Amino acid sequence: MSKLVQQATEELRSAIVNSIEKAIEAGDLPQAEVPAFNLEIPADRSHGDWSCNAAMVGARAFHAAPRKIAEAIASHLDLSHTYFEKVEIAGPGFLNFFFSPRFQSDVLRDILAKGAEYGRSDYGQGKKVMVEFVSANPTGPMHMGNARGGALGDCLAAVLDAAGYNVWREFYVNDAGNQIEKFGLSLSIRYQQLFAGENAPELPEDSYHGEYITDFAKAYAEIHGDELMSKTEEERRHALVSFALPQNIAKMKADMKKYRIEYDEWFLESRLHEDGEVQAVVDLLTEKGLTYEQDGAIWYKGADFTAKYAKVKTKDDEQPKDEVLVRQNGNPTYMTADIAYHKNKFDRGFERCIDVWGADHHGHVARMKGAMDAIGLDGEKLDVVLMQLVRLMKDGVPIRMSKRTGKAIQLSDLLDEVPVDAARFFFNMREANSAVDFDLDLAIQQDSQNPVYYVQYAHARICSILKSLAAEGISPRECSDEELALLTAPEEVELIRHLSAYTDEIIAAARDYDPARITRYVITAATLFHKFYNACRVKGVDESLSAARLTLCLAAKTVICNVLNLMKITVPESM
Repeated sequence: MSKLVQQATEELRSAIVNSIEKAIEAGDLPQAEVPAFNLEIPADRSHGDWSCNAAMVGARAFHAAPRKIAEAIASHLDLSHTYFEKVEIAGPGFLNFFFSPRFQSDVLRDILAKGAEYGRSDYGQGKKVMVEFVSANPTGPMHMGNARGGALGDCLAAVLDAAGYNVWREFYVNDAGNQIEKFGLSLSIRYQQLFAGENAPELPEDSYHGEYITDFAKAYAEIHGDELMSKTEEERRHALVSFALPQNIAKMKADMKKYRIEYDEWFLESRLHEDGEVQAVVDLLTEKGLTYEQDGAIWYKGADFTAKYAKVKTKDDEQPKDEVLVRQNGNPTYMTADIAYHKNKFDRGFERCIDVWGADHHGHVARMKGAMDAIGLDGEKLDVVLMQLVRLMKDGVPIRMSKRTGKAIQLSDLLDEVPVDAARFFFNMREANSAVDFDLDLAIQQDSQNPVYYVQYAHARICSILKSLAAEGISPRECSDEELALLTAPEEVELIRHLSAYTDEIIAAARDYDPARITRYVITAATLFHKFYNACRVKGVDESLSAARLTLCLAAKTVICNVLNLMKITVPESM
């Protein structure tokens, strides 16, 4: 939490403990150990800024009704050296505390002093964490799931960084294995069809049928003609994959850059095979007695390791089982390469690895965490964020195809249709485990119904206020405690409370792997600013009050700007 909120919390806790001890000393409470109690922010802020359950949890220790205990605590409470000015007893015995004007003043000063750094903390203590996200199959264009995964993963990495972690962003490129073999076969057949006519082989059903496969074959042919027709099938596939795959990967990098995502590394699966790390995993598991041969394949005894992490199963779910590491043909499976990749992550010194996967990978979570235990690592240090599906909506109706191309809408199509700001914001408006309806019409609207426009407008509105006042010779200035204490209107108090919570929201978003918290936070910040500005005049009031309100405007502007920058969303000064 922020240092101010932390200080306020520690002061309050100490004051409550002291009051209980004084009540015991005075005989208002019987002799007993001070019970462990909680401090929390009430859901209804009319019930105070902090609520304490000390009286409730102390009923057994003090052999008294909670209400009576609360009255004893309140009667001995000294808040003079805290950020709180009063306490109220509510219901059966809850103690509700209210901030003093001094807290509000210090919050505003803290925001303006820290500026762009406000909201950051050392909660993560510099621990090295990797966020691996998107990692789309490089054999084709990226889809809507990748669009959501990109925004989610990038913003998750951003909140982790702001919370004090040492964050590494990585894209895992599956440039080896079955999908590449299938890619090569598909390219080879399409290439042969250009020259062999009726004698060319047909494309199998389970191959890649996208037009881009034919386009690659034609592009190669335009440069090299039919030279591959005289080559062996293996040579032809290798040449075509070597030609097409780098272009696909380059397109993926370009799409990610357009999406404002920069990775620390694009990690190639082929490295794991070339460096012997995949085989090393097989050897390691074999040395541990965790493999066996069956039907010419090498199996990993993974059922028990998987079961440790598997959730409660229904009769329709697949039970934990052993896994094939090496097929009969001698080729390692995807599972083997994935184990090797995650081992590589931890070998690089990351204390926690976070993967962002589609919900269709839910069964793989327990298998991979269990595999980490099997090879001598800690599966608890591998976290997986599973995200639900995206449904594109237009005119209130789900759409699957692009009107322009007649094909499934891909990430690049989306970024051509809607602003990047809207895409990044919309995909982070709900928790990963919630499905998303992406409203294409709303994403391009320039009014308050569009949440990203609404937030951006709040920032632009503050900039306009400052510019207008500057034209009249009115500029922000440092205010005294007495002047800032004039901010007593409910709209002012509520906005300051919300601004004070930003650091805690960042920490909570990092702790829960839920960057959507920050999106919701900034929408509320914009709403509270608009409410404040509509209710409280900045110009045309007493100069001291005007200066205090101008300080609040600056603080709100700072926080909104920080959130938008965190999310890599444009911060406009006019709209």
